[in-house]
Amino acid sequence: MRRALVACLAAACVAATASGATSKAAPPGIHLIRHVVVIMQENRSFDSYFGTYPGADGIPRNVCVPVPRSSRCERPYHDTSNRNAGGPHDHIDAIRDINGGKMNGFVRQASAGRRLACTVHVDAPACSLAPKAPDVMGYHDWHEIPNYWSYARHFVLQDHMFQPDLSWSLPAHLYMVSGWSAKCTKKGDPMSCHAAVQAPGSPPGEPQNTTGATPDYAWTDLTYLLHKAHVSWRYYVAKGNQPDCADSAMFCAPVPQNAKTPGIWNPLPYFDTVRIDRQLGNVAPLQDFFRAARRGSLPAVSWITPAQAVSEHPPGLVTAGQAYVTSLVDAVMRSKDWSSTAIFLSWDDWGGFYDHVVPPHVDGQGYGLRVPGLVISPYARRGFIDHQILSHDAYLKFIEDDFLGGARIDPKTDGRPDPRPDVRENAPILGNLVKDFDFSQKPRPPLILPLHPPFS
Repeated sequence: MRRALVACLAAACVAATASGATSKAAPPGIHLIRHVVVIMQENRSFDSYFGTYPGADGIPRNVCVPVPRSSRCERPYHDTSNRNAGGPHDHIDAIRDINGGKMNGFVRQASAGRRLACTVHVDAPACSLAPKAPDVMGYHDWHEIPNYWSYARHFVLQDHMFQPDLSWSLPAHLYMVSGWSAKCTKKGDPMSCHAAVQAPGSPPGEPQNTTGATPDYAWTDLTYLLHKAHVSWRYYVAKGNQPDCADSAMFCAPVPQNAKTPGIWNPLPYFDTVRIDRQLGNVAPLQDFFRAARRGSLPAVSWITPAQAVSEHPPGLVTAGQAYVTSLVDAVMRSKDWSSTAIFLSWDDWGGFYDHVVPPHVDGQGYGLRVPGLVISPYARRGFIDHQILSHDAYLKFIEDDFLGGARIDPKTDGRPDPRPDVRENAPILGNLVKDFDFSQKPRPPLILPLHPPFS
């Protein structure tokens, strides 16, 4: 173990030199983590999954959200349904859900979103499957999501994790790999990119792409620094249909996806850096992840994105998503790589579901609403609730501190300038995931859970 740690420390020093970084040294012990796995699910707020978790910043008493065209209001309730509808979740919906800090627009937006979506997509299966009344005030607990609650009890639950952008899935996934969501006006020119909280360049065939042009993400993403420092990475894509709707509506017709189809949940092939660095092969099918876990050959950095059926995005079944995530976690835990792995599990946006916490303001694009966050690792603190303010930018920060000597996706230092308004990893308000670990403890054994626990 000591030799591995020394080797990893040396690799970090090489990475820092390659990236031109002069950052302070990484926190002690972080280099015991040699594999980071980011599992990104879909469309759940923190309150919808952990609002009643003991000790967490959960649903307050006496909450009652107005029902449109009525004098009534709706209180949070225990939702035992396996299938949800949620609400619309684009930039304007986020603003209206938050409603100036009152956090009371959720039922109104869900009602309007259903009327609009099912008028446009009248044959969408979800329109007939969705409940008659909005279910955005419903929450699940250990009865419906026992594995997620088990991970929280045995590892780390983050109760102030916010989506990085005040919008929907495409911007969220761009932030996940690059710390920014933008639209570029000149192909291949990073300086032509400008911030786009709602409408970055969308893939051909999507409603927001009115020209049919292939998007060009010319700004810098994390893979540029990883490749430059010889740090291995993969972006694993589950085969099936895309989660969510391309126009961020509630319901729509299915769109196929796989590792060879760039899109909203597979954006890296549209990044100039990935193509120029000849890294397109690192966008891989999900079965490659399971194969690497079995062989004990996980890359240093893995991102995993789901297909609709297992994404938990309405109308996908909660149980199907939990079983899929459990299979990913179990695969790592059964691997010889478990002893040096950190799994970061979160959900890309709030999906229209109620949350009571007003998002902090970082810049013109975020933060967005609160989402669940879990850290699963042999070095994770046991049963710890992390109250730090976090966003998915913290994943970038941890990866950069661990593998890149603290280098950042920073136009001033990364050798590839772009006009991003700030370096999100350096935001003063952003917490540090290192606090979720105890690197002095003996690596903890796996917690293998059943894929299909009882649903009550």
